[in-house]
Amino acid sequence: MANPDLPSEHDDSQLDRKEPEAEQPGPRSLQTARARFLKGISYFSGDMKVFGKWMEKQFFLLQLLDWVLRGAAQVMFVNNPLSGLIIFAGLILQNYWWALNGFVGTLFATISALILQQNRGAIAAGLYGYNGILVGLLMAVFSNKGDWYWWLLLPNIFMSMMCPIVSSALASINSRWDLPVFTLPFNILVCLHMVATGHYNHHFPQVLIQPRSELPNITWAEIDVAQLFMSVPVGIGQVYGCDNPITGGIFIISLFVSSPITCAHAVLGSAVGMVSGLALAAPFGDIYFGLWGYNCVLACIAIGGMFYALTWQVHLLAITCAFFCAYLGSAVANILSTVGLPACTWPFCLSALTFLLLTTGIKKIFKLPLAKVTYPEKNLGFFWKQEKVKKAEKERIEREKNTIKEEIVVNVKLQLRLELERLEENRAASEVSDEKNHDIRHDDLTVVTVAAHV
Repeated sequence: MANPDLPSEHDDSQLDRKEPEAEQPGPRSLQTARARFLKGISYFSGDMKVFGKWMEKQFFLLQLLDWVLRGAAQVMFVNNPLSGLIIFAGLILQNYWWALNGFVGTLFATISALILQQNRGAIAAGLYGYNGILVGLLMAVFSNKGDWYWWLLLPNIFMSMMCPIVSSALASINSRWDLPVFTLPFNILVCLHMVATGHYNHHFPQVLIQPRSELPNITWAEIDVAQLFMSVPVGIGQVYGCDNPITGGIFIISLFVSSPITCAHAVLGSAVGMVSGLALAAPFGDIYFGLWGYNCVLACIAIGGMFYALTWQVHLLAITCAFFCAYLGSAVANILSTVGLPACTWPFCLSALTFLLLTTGIKKIFKLPLAKVTYPEKNLGFFWKQEKVKKAEKERIEREKNTIKEEIVVNVKLQLRLELERLEENRAASEVSDEKNHDIRHDDLTVVTVAAHV
């Protein structure tokens, strides 16, 4: 009898067949864990789509709060309420009064869009709120009355409620080229307010902005390297008019929560602005203050994965756009300072729109349709999906061409074979007829010979 403790050869073969089956749950469990991890991250990163769907079933005031938070983050092309909450935390750290004006601006811009019955999906994504927060913030920043001048809320509310009107008007023009309106409404309305009031105004005086009248004293030996590196987060903070590096760091965190690609390009854009300021011999104080960085931040984010699918070619294009934006920013600041106006985000709008109108034969520079723009990671997934569809279509066409070619070759071969068979039949028939003719001639000759002998 066989030892029951030892498996037989048949049992060995069964165990060999079972071993691979026992190894399979490992990779599957890893895939399941990875899927659960990514799903968990999606609840608070990206555009928080699941949270947005849940919010649709909640009462109106909670939805409005969600739209306001998303609008605050949309300044940086981020559709994420958690990022918006972190941004408001940074604004509160910077200045309570500025944060209040920003919140009021976002709130009333969103309410105005609701009154005008604009697209509900766009309102829910915060696309009608981000110009409002910039209007509210910058009106407070440029006010010469200082903090807690409550009368400032009146023009703030009015100008913020004008944002959806200007946005809708500009969208009807830009949509012909499938372009966004960016922060053009903010630029138009803030400049309108500042020109209408000016520095010498009893109710709403503005800070005095004058063009540079003398050569700045630049001594390279006196440059502060620590402040130079600190200008990178300050440049990101200056998108909202904030000069506190800690506030800029909080904004960087808010960007990373939603999209690491957006966060990386924001830092890169601010660094490009700093380098450009040094290259153009700008006053060190302006560089430290982040004035050379904030437009480059927005331009680099817009091109680097937001409206173009991110590839290494697009990455280089985003850096180029940031450098172009820095030079354009210096030019616009010099021009507008002659009429007492800040550069605002005009350089960003002009440079980004220029690069979005770019035409090229490089297939890896793919501009996304405006309706498909979400956040860089998802945009990249859409691009690769399109590439797979194009590749599959190309392979299908190639297969069809090859099939047609094969059918043509088969038909030609068949015709040649039929032609050869017909030629063979004709040749055989001609040979038979030749033989018959030969036999007849032979018989005729035999008859003639016999007749001759007779």
